Amino acid sequence: MASEEYYIGEALIGSGYEVAHVDLIIGSKYGAVGKAFAEALANPTQGHTPMLAVIRPNLPPKPSTLIVPKVTVTNMEDANKIFGPAQAAVAKAVADAVEEGIIPRDKCDEWVIIVSVFVHPKAKDYRKIYQFNYGATKTAIMRALKNYPDINKVLKEKDRAIHPIMSFKVPRLWNPPYLQVALDLLNIEEAKKVVEKLPNRERLILEVGTPLIKAYGVKAIEELRKVRRDAFIIADLKTMDVGRIEVKEAAEATADAICILGVASNATIERAIFEAKKHGIYSILDMMEVEDVIAKLESLRLKPNVVLLHRSVDVEREAAERGEEPKLYWGDIKGIKERFRVMVAVAGGVTPKTAVKAMEQGADIIVVGRYIIRSRDPYRAALQFLDLMPPDPETMRLLMDEDEIPGD
Repeated sequence: MASEEYYIGEALIGSGYEVAHVDLIIGSKYGAVGKAFAEALANPTQGHTPMLAVIRPNLPPKPSTLIVPKVTVTNMEDANKIFGPAQAAVAKAVADAVEEGIIPRDKCDEWVIIVSVFVHPKAKDYRKIYQFNYGATKTAIMRALKNYPDINKVLKEKDRAIHPIMSFKVPRLWNPPYLQVALDLLNIEEAKKVVEKLPNRERLILEVGTPLIKAYGVKAIEELRKVRRDAFIIADLKTMDVGRIEVKEAAEATADAICILGVASNATIERAIFEAKKHGIYSILDMMEVEDVIAKLESLRLKPNVVLLHRSVDVEREAAERGEEPKLYWGDIKGIKERFRVMVAVAGGVTPKTAVKAMEQGADIIVVGRYIIRSRDPYRAALQFLDLMPPDPETMRLLMDEDEIPGD
């Protein structure tokens, strides 16, 4: 390994106050890591004093290892946890990694390691502090030297992972099709009651309808979040102007996606899409009343995440009054998806019968409003659509996947 190269590893192991979280860097003492090692040791800071790892006093491991406390050490009780079980655990993990061939022996005098160690002030059990920090250090070394995770794993898992300390999930649309329940209601309490009755499924996502947004503003999103904390929630803003401002407000109210009107100017649409990207939420372009969907999409420099092919409620009602069946008006769904690399949603008088045909054509999201929210039994009405969708084996695999260390 050239002197300027280094490896980075991370691991979290354990539970409770004794949980261990380790970040580390391994590299040559003649390169950037060696310089950082020397500077940290020579310039201690109050509460975060670096120390050499030792298996016991006067017996440091090789490669030489520097421990930097992440949590400010404010008293001797905290200091004892770092200078005792945590220090010993890190040193023993490094020494064992050499013995087990994880760290090459011929690098022991060339490499140095910097380890950032987390010890909670309320941690009490020294045995657990030792055990968890040993495991976290060993795992982080293994991951560092195998360049774990590779970019393919990161891209595959990034929208499915749940951070354990956050205590909530940030849902993403990674495995269509989905049922989008449009809560086109005027009363927030009525909307909450409908949501409470809906199946708690990953394929079911919620839309805060335009009437709710107009009546309560984006706070309607926060209200529904109280009922379904981890749901994917769309704010149907029907943005026509000042796209950046509306998207920002919805994102700050925890919306996962926002809806922009396709008949708006390209400037408004592109500013709204840009703002959505900045906040890490989805942009949905509602093509209601757009005569040429393909031309509109081609004219945009920034493309939305989702294209909504939509017949308006008023048009739908007029058709119903004439006794007409809902038409399959969606056009070339598969062509739009392939050409613009977007997801496609369909809306407007969708029934279980037409939902099947839409999914056969490649629709990723089936938007249903009155069929569900005006039903006497919203739960069973929603199941009529969800039962048409394939099972989700990937989610089960992820829940059962314990292969977090490469080579196991």
